[in-house]
Amino acid sequence: MEKAQEWFDYGIELAKEFGPKLITALIIYIVGMWVVKKIIGGTRKVMSKSKYDESLQKFLLNLFSWALKVFLIIIVISRLGVDVTTFAAVIAAAGLAVGLALQGSLSNFAGGVLIMIFKPYKIGDLIEAQGVLGSVKGIEIFTTKLVTPQNRLAIIPNGAMANGNIINYTAEGKMRVDTVIGVGYGEDIKKTKEVLLNVLTSNPKVLKDPAPSVNVMELADSSVNFAVRPFCKPEDYWDVYFSTYENSKIALDKAGIEIPYPHQVEIHKEG
Repeated sequence: MEKAQEWFDYGIELAKEFGPKLITALIIYIVGMWVVKKIIGGTRKVMSKSKYDESLQKFLLNLFSWALKVFLIIIVISRLGVDVTTFAAVIAAAGLAVGLALQGSLSNFAGGVLIMIFKPYKIGDLIEAQGVLGSVKGIEIFTTKLVTPQNRLAIIPNGAMANGNIINYTAEGKMRVDTVIGVGYGEDIKKTKEVLLNVLTSNPKVLKDPAPSVNVMELADSSVNFAVRPFCKPEDYWDVYFSTYENSKIALDKAGIEIPYPHQVEIHKEG
């Protein structure tokens, strides 16, 4: 009974000593998080009015948010009575150990900084990198997010993005669509080129500059293959790609120009 009383008294003493500090630290944390949220919201509005690049805006806001939260945690810990200088030394030592263990993450962070500085791509660009083709959805501190044509989300480390090859299809504002269409050897080449070129020029999504082109590409085993190459805006690529094949087939059929296909020959035996 006396032992229980001693523990109870000890608990009361701890509550008296650390209770106010704990409650104050909790209040500071709650209010601090609210303030951080307001600061980030205000900064976002200022950046939007200043017409910051969207990818740079998200990256800086993400980084700023983390910095404010770390600062808030240090204030909360100091309010609990922990010596901040000692805590900073511990953090520095732990940071070194964690840094060695997370070299890949640091590399990704550095890669994100390089991407922000040199801007090989921005949000909304259609790019191909690390074997993935997609539109840039977001550039974060450690990763870049791409949405593929199949509407799949690809998350690629920024370290790999900064150090690898990147093809940016959007940067120049126009793309060439490469299609190949074959016709029979007996068909007139000049007439075929006219029909295919008319298919391209009549498509409103095909750019006039650079002009589309139709040229003989290959004399294949069973067909004369034409390189049919229109230019379009990056966002119209797939529409132009598929419509070129469909409209070419319709136009060639209408002009009486044969597209070769395997013929099945029936052999009748007399019996």
